[in-house]
Amino acid sequence: MSGNKDSDGGWKKFLWNSEKKEFLGRTGCSWLKIFLFYVIFYGCLAGIFIGTIQAMLLTLSNYKPTYQDRVAPPGLSHTPRSDKSEISFSKSDPTTYQKYIKSIRIFLEHYDDARQTDETKFENCGEDPKPYKDRGPLEGEDHSQRKACRFYRSWLGKCSGEDPSFGFEAGKPCLIVKLNRIVNFRPRPPSNNQSLPEALHTKATDNLIPIYCKNKKEEDEGKIGEINYYGIGGGFPLQYYPYYGKLLQPQYLQPLVAIQFSNLTTNHEIRIECKVYGANIDYSEKDRYQGRFDVKITVNS
Repeated sequence: MSGNKDSDGGWKKFLWNSEKKEFLGRTGCSWLKIFLFYVIFYGCLAGIFIGTIQAMLLTLSNYKPTYQDRVAPPGLSHTPRSDKSEISFSKSDPTTYQKYIKSIRIFLEHYDDARQTDETKFENCGEDPKPYKDRGPLEGEDHSQRKACRFYRSWLGKCSGEDPSFGFEAGKPCLIVKLNRIVNFRPRPPSNNQSLPEALHTKATDNLIPIYCKNKKEEDEGKIGEINYYGIGGGFPLQYYPYYGKLLQPQYLQPLVAIQFSNLTTNHEIRIECKVYGANIDYSEKDRYQGRFDVKITVNS
């Protein structure tokens, strides 16, 4: 029992030694020195960190990413889009394709005519492919907003919404395709026909980035049927480039291509690959959306 009392007394004396005026074995002056040391130490670390961040921010631009070499442009994406790039529905059951219709409808709302009436933000750039639209340097003293080319959803033909089901009800689904936005990127048209599929050899590709879809697997050849391309020239016209970023061009509308598969073989899974073709557009096996995409479409009767 006496040992326990001595132990208890030892701990009490360690917590507060009234004779030496010590708390946890240190005097008030010692604790003050330790406190000041850590305040100065961590203050210096915080100063170095803040200074480093500020120095880095001075090297960054508000209008253009400083480094773009880690991402190979451009990405090609489509709407509607599922997690596994699979579109499956039944013509006889509207509930199976309502989510696809909703996705396209929401996406195309940004292209409504009523949203493009402001003459200070939009301008007509023509309904035919034209050269790049230069709106001045990306960086400089002029930080005013740049106009954007209008793109009317009516140019997407049967996939514009004139058919409320976007072709799904008739088993002729539409895909809305876009090139992802990249600040100051100028896609270049194909330099020659050798890089193009035979079906595009007779199409004019001046001032245009063409797109072409075909079967991904050999066994699906003949199951796709006719493919219709809607938009300006059936591709991505150059007058919509370059893109100046959200600060200078917040109302920018990238050009679209609507692809409608008019005669897919029903009750079969068909893997379709779509590619864009340009002199500075590459493809990668690691990135399935770099300059292309593939989608599996199943139309059930």
